[in-house]
Amino acid sequence: MKRTPNLLVILSDQHQAHALTCAGHPVVRTPNLDALAARGTRFTNAYTPSPICVPARAAFATGQYCHRIRCWDNAMPYVGQPRGWGHALQDKGIRVESIGKLHYRSSEDDTGFDVEHIPMHVHEGKGMVWGSIRREDERVYKHHVRMMGDTVGPGESNYTKYDAAVTERTCNWLQDTAGDEKPWCLYVGLVAPHHPLIAPQEFYDMYPTDKLPADKLRPKDGYLQHPWITKTAAAMVGEEGWTSEEERRVAIAAYYGLTSWMDYNVGRIVAALKASGQFENTTIIYSTDHGENLGVRGLWGKMNMYEESAAIPLIVAPAPSEGKSPPALCHTTVSLLDISETIIAHFDADLEGSRPGCSLYQIAEEPENTERVVFSEYHAIGAVSACYMIRKGRWKLIDYVGFEPELFDLEDDPEETVNRSKDPAAQAALRDLYAELAAICDRDAVNAEAFADQDQMIADYGGHEIAMNIGAPSSTPTPAH
Repeated sequence: MKRTPNLLVILSDQHQAHALTCAGHPVVRTPNLDALAARGTRFTNAYTPSPICVPARAAFATGQYCHRIRCWDNAMPYVGQPRGWGHALQDKGIRVESIGKLHYRSSEDDTGFDVEHIPMHVHEGKGMVWGSIRREDERVYKHHVRMMGDTVGPGESNYTKYDAAVTERTCNWLQDTAGDEKPWCLYVGLVAPHHPLIAPQEFYDMYPTDKLPADKLRPKDGYLQHPWITKTAAAMVGEEGWTSEEERRVAIAAYYGLTSWMDYNVGRIVAALKASGQFENTTIIYSTDHGENLGVRGLWGKMNMYEESAAIPLIVAPAPSEGKSPPALCHTTVSLLDISETIIAHFDADLEGSRPGCSLYQIAEEPENTERVVFSEYHAIGAVSACYMIRKGRWKLIDYVGFEPELFDLEDDPEETVNRSKDPAAQAALRDLYAELAAICDRDAVNAEAFADQDQMIADYGGHEIAMNIGAPSSTPTPAH
C-alpha cells in the first residue's frame, strides 16, 4: 500500500497576498516561495477568516467561522475547543507537532499537537484585553503606541531572532525524523513580515527607498476613507505617526525586507527537508494569517477587508513522489478554513461536526469556479461595529453594521477604488451578496453577540479601568521576552 506523504504546513504572519515575485509584485523577491508555486498551485483569491491574528488562527485551528466559535478578538484565543484538525490527526494516529507561533492561549491547553516546540502564545494567556473595549465612547486609544513599532529600518529585533530560532529548530526536527516510517504533519509558524518593521541588513538593502513602488490611494492626495475605516484606524497610531516621508518609505522597505527574510527561512526549511531525504515524499502548504495595508489608503497593519489586509497568499506544492500535475493557478475563492480541511483530507482523517471549508485538492479541480463564496469578519481592535466580507466571483461586498456598504468589481477595479453599492447596474450583484451573507450569519445578531461576550470578559477582569491596561500594547512578546 502506498505511503501517505508527510505534510509540512508553513504559516507566516501578515504577508500581503501580492507581495510575491510569482504574483507579479514589481519589487519583492521571494525565490523560495516562487519555487514552491512553480511545482504546485497558487491560489490567487485566498482570504483570511478574520484580518487579525488570534481570531484568524482560532478559525484555522478549528475550520470554523470566528462567530461560530466565539473567538472575536486578540483577547479570545483558541483553548482547544471545539476540537480541530490537530485532534483529527491524533485520532488517526498521525504524528503532529508544531514549531513556532501559534497564538493560542497556552501550552497547557490541548490544542491538537503532540508537542509544541518554542510556541508563541498570547501574552500571559490573556492577550490584548484593552482592544476588546470597542464602543466609540468607551474604547481605549493607544495614542502613545505606533502600530508599526518605535523603530523601523535595518537591524535585528526579538521577532527576527525568534524566526531564526524557529527555522533552526525546524531544520533539526526534519533531520531527526529522517528515519520515520510513518507519515507526519509538522506545522511551522514564522512571525515575519509582521511588525516591528526591522529587517536584517542584507534583506533591507534589497529595497532602496528610491526604487519602491509609487504610493497609492493616500488621503493626503485626496483619497476619502470610509467612515467606519476612519474610526477603526483612530484606535492606534498609524499614518500620522511617521516623522517624515522618508521614514515612511524606510518602513515599507523594511516590510519588503522582512518578506524576503521570511522567504529565506522557508528556503532553509526546504533545503533541510531535502537534506533529510524526505522532500520527495512531503507535501508543502504555505500561507499566512492575514495581510498588511502598508500605507495604502493611509492605513497600516490589518483590521479591514480591503485586499491588502484580507487577501492572503496560498500555495500548495504536492509531494514529488505523488506524480501529480496540479494547475499552476487556481482562481476559485478559498480561505484558511480550506487549509484546515485539506490537512484532514490529506491523512484521510475525520472531525466531527459540519464546517464550511473544503479540501484544496478538490477545489483545484475547478480552478475557475465563480460561484464559490468566501466569508470574513472583524469584531476586534478599533471596530465600532462588526465588519463582514463576502467574495463571490468578480464581486466583493464589505458590509459595515450601521454604515453604508462597499461593493467592488475586482475584475474591472482590482485596486478597489470605485464603490458600486449605489450603482443601479450593480444592484443585482449587491442583493446576491447580501443573500449569501444572510445564509452564513445574522449580521446584527452576531454583532450584538460579539459585544456581549466582550462586555462579559471585561466585567470578569474587573471593569474598564482594569481591562484597558491588560495586554501587550502592539506586538505579542516572543517566548524569551
